[in-house]
Amino acid sequence: MRIAVDARLTDYSAGGIPEYIQQLSTRIPKLDTLNEYLVLNAVKTKQSNFNNPAAKMVKCWTPPHHVLERYSLTLELIPRNIHLLHSPDFIPPRGGPWKSVITIHDLSFLLHPNFLTPHSQQYYNNQIQHAVQRADAILADSNTTRNDILEYLGVTPDKVTTVYLAPHERYQPQPTHIVKSTLSRLKLPSQYLLFVGTFEPRKNINGLLEAYSSLVSKQHDAPQLVMIGRQGWLHEPIESLIHKLNLQKQVQILTNIDAQDLPAIYTGAVALLLPSHYEGFGFPVLESMACGTATIISNKGSLPEIAGDASLLCNPNSTESIEEAISMVLTDSKLKSELEHKGIMQSNIFTWEKCCQQTLDVYNKVLQST
Repeated sequence: MRIAVDARLTDYSAGGIPEYIQQLSTRIPKLDTLNEYLVLNAVKTKQSNFNNPAAKMVKCWTPPHHVLERYSLTLELIPRNIHLLHSPDFIPPRGGPWKSVITIHDLSFLLHPNFLTPHSQQYYNNQIQHAVQRADAILADSNTTRNDILEYLGVTPDKVTTVYLAPHERYQPQPTHIVKSTLSRLKLPSQYLLFVGTFEPRKNINGLLEAYSSLVSKQHDAPQLVMIGRQGWLHEPIESLIHKLNLQKQVQILTNIDAQDLPAIYTGAVALLLPSHYEGFGFPVLESMACGTATIISNKGSLPEIAGDASLLCNPNSTESIEEAISMVLTDSKLKSELEHKGIMQSNIFTWEKCCQQTLDVYNKVLQST
């Protein structure tokens, strides 16, 4: 059988979904020696960027999230004689004779439309019903997302499988000398709280900054706050709120950080703060845990499911709750140590080997169905 994995998004953006696609398209063709694999890339992809002898790279003219994507990609793929197409970024092509597997990472566009631009809302809302009807199988990153799919999209339970993602192997506790040299090179303080993620409303950055401002007003020696990410949907300049709260000396923002530096940054942090309003999975939580760093997360969405009992929970709608959680980690060394130990154990549950094998199992089930 000929299986295609749509990896075009990896050429247009960075973040959790492109990382997921990269892992699938690299690992599954090596796991499965019975089937033939095509990896769909953008035309601009260089051959040197694709190093997988177990699969063939196919360059596609159709860019992801294009208004005509469902139709033009169908026309591009029909001559390829594909038996199964995996669309890891929600939306499959409109037609085609192949079996369809899709991954739905979250339903933020339905549950929290105010967190998206009108264009993004329209893109997903206009296509998600067709996508789930067209799909022969649906993968969800968490049971939380799976339950949302069943409740809001009217899909039968047998069609949706939870397959957890995983942190990259690079995320593990780093030696002290590596941490010190990385922090020195990036001009980071020796003590800091950390936020990692896209700067967008659902990450609750405003709530985090307001809670941190309140903390600093009471604990003048509180660690600085380092925020690492990139601008996302409906991004409001963080700098303006930082100035409004008079936090210029306490908050440092870094963008375009090399992923190779993140393990040392996580390891050096006092704690990771992720009080998001909604997450379909939450890579930074597992990445931080894998590096042995305490984590403070929202009690909403999938984050409690992913973190288990290895993280301190807070209410994202309450700045007092966020502040209290931060203060507890700063003042209770026993709690902090417990979170660090439990975090490493919890992160070990999630592996890409397991994710890819379970995904391959779904492929085979779909291909064997009539």
